[in-house]
Parts: sequence; structure tokens; C-alpha cells
Amino acid sequence: MRIRYSRWDGTQDPVGPDLSAGDLLEEMAEELLSGEGADQALSRMLRQGMRGRFSGLDAIRARLREASRREQERLNLKGPLREVQERLEEILETERTTLSFRAEDSARLAEQFLDSLPPDPAGAINELKDYRFADPEAQRKFDELMEWLREQVMGAYFRNMTEGMRNMSPQEVQRFKDMLAELNSMIEARDRGEPYGFPGFMERFGDLFPENPRTLDELLEQMARRMAALSRLLASMSPGQRAELEALARQVLDDLDLAFEVDRLAGSLSAMFPDMPWGDPALSGGDDAMPMQATVDALERLSDYEDLDRSMRADYAGASLEDVDEERLLRTLGEDAVRDIRRLKEVERALEQAGLLTRVGGRLEVTPRGARKLGERVLVKVFEQLRRDREGAHDARQAGGLAEPTGQTRPWRFGDSGEIAVQRTVFNAVVREGPSAHPRIRPDDFELVEAETRTETATALLLDLSFSMPLRGHWVPAKKMALALHALIEGRYPQDHLYLIGFSDYARRMQPEDLAASGWERVYGTNMQHAFNLAGRLLSEHPRATKQVIMVTDGEPTAHLEGDHAFFSWPPVPETIQKTLSEAMRLSKAGVTINVFMLEDTPGLQGFMERLARLTNGRVFQTAGTGQGLGEFVIRDYVSRRAS
Repeated sequence: MRIRYSRWDGTQDPVGPDLSAGDLLEEMAEELLSGEGADQALSRMLRQGMRGRFSGLDAIRARLREASRREQERLNLKGPLREVQERLEEILETERTTLSFRAEDSARLAEQFLDSLPPDPAGAINELKDYRFADPEAQRKFDELMEWLREQVMGAYFRNMTEGMRNMSPQEVQRFKDMLAELNSMIEARDRGEPYGFPGFMERFGDLFPENPRTLDELLEQMARRMAALSRLLASMSPGQRAELEALARQVLDDLDLAFEVDRLAGSLSAMFPDMPWGDPALSGGDDAMPMQATVDALERLSDYEDLDRSMRADYAGASLEDVDEERLLRTLGEDAVRDIRRLKEVERALEQAGLLTRVGGRLEVTPRGARKLGERVLVKVFEQLRRDREGAHDARQAGGLAEPTGQTRPWRFGDSGEIAVQRTVFNAVVREGPSAHPRIRPDDFELVEAETRTETATALLLDLSFSMPLRGHWVPAKKMALALHALIEGRYPQDHLYLIGFSDYARRMQPEDLAASGWERVYGTNMQHAFNLAGRLLSEHPRATKQVIMVTDGEPTAHLEGDHAFFSWPPVPETIQKTLSEAMRLSKAGVTINVFMLEDTPGLQGFMERLARLTNGRVFQTAGTGQGLGEFVIRDYVSRRAS
């Protein structure tokens, strides 16, 4: 077998070969059987994930919160103005030093000009644009500051679009302005319901958009996120700081003749995406100054963290995992988080495609196949506990039919008898010694055809559904036992018959998938009389079968039928006890063996069961604790009785 490994590229199966739909269903089993319902069970698994398989939403959200906290600790909202102020003071200090060594009157006038500059960076820079520096180094640094400011302001408005803005020629600036004008025209045309040519727009200006948006909406959303982050920066500042930064940005945009088109675009974007955090103040705790563009980058990442957390929290109408933006998640947490979220998105689809869950009327429900799969998983664990050499092996002492091959073979052991599997025996010898015209067969090579003697058994499993079962912790073990028994009979004894009967105030026939339905019956009453009656009618359809009743209960009978209505009384009245025992004796006379598994040991229950066993020649078993060993107990008893 050859195995090839490759880097994750997003096309592989997110659930993966190491994780089957059965594994997913088993992870949900406790919630399903406790009555939480499939939707709640799926939601829990999506939140918590599967240990060793994939992370859940809670873990991904915790990573988002930690990343957001680190971002806020680094963030310094005073940084943009501080860096401009520091660079400007350095330039002015250099200029003043040069002027101090000159004796001309023009030097004194220049010093007076510098002393009268406005205190805010925007005002000072505006005055210095026409000033001729006496110091060449100061002039060079001022020119660099202006280029840097243009890059910072444009980068703050348009992320990743202005990497080449540092030395943009007037022609390139004009092209950028033309792009904004055409983009604004497309927005207006779309608002009027008129056609617009986005592909042509991308052909002309696609090099300005390294993220390569595929639609106009995608492009506008990218731009809106950036401008919303800039608005958060301004909203997080004091009124004085905000006025200074706005003036600085306005000055740069005016110099580039872009202010009008940028204002048009910002107004359209805020109206189109009102749910974005326009003007929401942000917390900060950093000490190191950050340039304007880097500060807006950090605020955009903060918005990404918040939006991703909100979509994963799913506390809004119509929420779905499909709302999680994978590209944004990749930027913030990397490939591992994207892989986990893709797996989570595939979970429900995988369960539905495997036929284990289905949506009915908007609600997720376990299918018959899903119930069978649950039972098979429980049964495997039961047999692991039993540690039997042959799972479900049974030989009848009384012939009930010819031995039928199962299609499997098994190694011969000393003392075994049966039909030799000739082909498999010879094959083993050839594999051991190599090809030969006269293979030598050793005892270890022999295999026998596995066969079972078929006998028919009809079983009615009576499951107590009264409210005391979940209250006392017996609900889930009883359901697991029922599913395991169903899987055992359907898989190992297909000629047998199993009827599931639930009883509380009334008895009713159930299907395996009903055991995984949401909720439980909030009714009082343990109507064993009705359950025995229904079991008798169903078992009478199999006159030649060995018939038995298996009843699982945690209480004595407290209800019986009076006509078509149930009568309930606690403590039980003599009439309830009498009618229940009479119905059980009727079953016994019809050849039905009654086996009772008690999940409690109250005096009233024990006294009733002793009378029941004595009158019907039945059997009563007491399970320990909350019935966690109930499945092993019932399965062992069923298999042992099938072999007797």
C-alpha cells in the first residue's frame, strides 16, 4: 500500500479518513440518549470539538480572545500623532541649530517664523510646506516626512493598495483618482439598478487590488472594513487628538486632490455596511508608538477578531457556521483554525449523507439507521466489557434447525468439530511454506466453516419511561441497553424478533430511533399492567418461538387501566398490584419467561418483584448504582439463554 502526503490546500475531505460519521454520532450519544435532542447534541459537539480529532468553537473563540487581548496590549492610539510630532521636532531642532550659527537678519526672521508655528502637527506642516529650510538635512527629512505621511494616510484608508505610494508620480496619483471616481460611479449605477462593468474595471485597475476581489460587493466589503477601522481610531481619541489627526489626513488628501472622491466612497460604504463597527471606540494599553497605517491595521485585526467571535457565538437569528469567513480566519489564526472550522462545517453534512441524521420540519432527528449505528457502538463497548472469546456465539442444545454457515471461517482449536474450510486451510499452508505442488498442512493451518444453529426467539423489552428514570440517573443506561440489544439481535440473530415497549402512565410500542428523540415524558405513573398486556399481544404472533419479556424499571406499579383510561395512585393501591400480577401470570401461562431488571432497591419494589417472580416462575435481577452495568447484564443474559 502506498501513502502520499501533501500540504493542505482546502480541497481534501475536512472530516478525513480518520473520522467517520459513526465516530461523530457516538460523540453525540450521551446527549442524544439523555433527551437533549439532535440539534442540541450537535451544537454541543460543535462547541467542544472532539478530543484528539479537531477543536471546537469554544477553543477557537478562546484563541480569538487571546489574540485580541494581545493586540490591545500592543495598541497605542496616541502613536500616529506622537511619531509625527517627534519627527517634526527633530527636523525643527536641526533647522534651529543651523540658524543659530548664522548672523544674517534672514536667519532671525526664520527663527521667528519657526517660533510662531501652530502647536499641532497638521498646522505646523501646512505652514512649513512653503518654507525653505536653511539646513539641507532638515529639508531632506521634511520631504521624507511628507512622503511618509502620504503613504500613512493613504495606507490608513486603503490597505494593501498603496504599497507603491512612496514615490508616486503625478500620473500615478491621477490614475488612483480616476480609479476612485470610476468606483464611485459604479456604486451609483448599481444603486439606480443600472448595469456596471466590474470586469472591465478590474482589467484597468486590478493591479491596485492585490487581494483580487471577484465581485464589486467583495471589493467594497474589503474597503469598508478598512475605513471602519480608521473610524474606530478617530473615535478612540480625545476630541483634540481626533481633530489634529483628521486635519493631517485632510491635508494630505487635499494635496493629492483625492479628498472629494474619498469622501464619496466613505459615505457610500458606511451606508452599505451599517453593521460594521463604524466609530466604535477601542481599548488600548501599549506604550510603543505605532504609525497611523500600523494602528489602523491593528484595529482592523481587532474588528476581524470581534466579527469572527460573533459569527461563532451564533446568538443571532439564522446563525450558521457558513457565516464564518474563512479568509479572515486564515489571516488571524492561521491554517489550523481554518482546517478545524471546515471540519465543523462538514460534521452535519457528513452525518446526513451517511443517513444517520435527517432534518424534519427544520429539526434534526436520528434516523433508523442512526439508531442502529448507536446500538452497534454501544454493543461493541458491552462486548469489550464482557471480554468474550466469541462475540454472540451461541449453540443450541435442542435442534431448532440445521446449522447455517455464516460466511466466515475460524481457526481450528483442539476439540472443535465441524466442516473444514478446505480453501482457507490450503491457503494458510501455501502462505507459510511458499508455492508447492504438494503443500504440507500443519494443525495450525486448519480453519473451520463457522456455522450457527438457528433458533427463533421473540423478545419484548419493556422500558420504564416514567419521570423517575431521568431523575434517578437511569435514563441513559436503559436506553443504551435497549439500543445494544436491538443491534445484537439484528446483527447476530436476524431470525429473532425484538419489540420495544415504553411505558409510563400508558404503554406504547416504540422504534429504536425513538430512543434518541428529544425530551422525556413528564408524567407520573408506572403502568406495568398495560405493558404486560401489549407485550402479550405482540408475542402471540410467534407461536413457535421461545418467548420472553425483559422489563427494566426503577419503581413498583403505580397505575393500571380502567377501561381506556389510566388510573394513578401513589402509594399503589391493591387493585393496581392485583391487575399487574394477573397480567404477568397470563403471560407466564402462555409460555413467556419474565425477566425483570430492577434499577432501585426500595422495599416496596423488592416486595412486589418477589411476588412477581414467585407467581410467574420468573427471574428478578438487581443492578448496582445508576444502572451503568445494565447493558452488560442484559446482553450476557440474552446470549447465555440463547445458548441454553
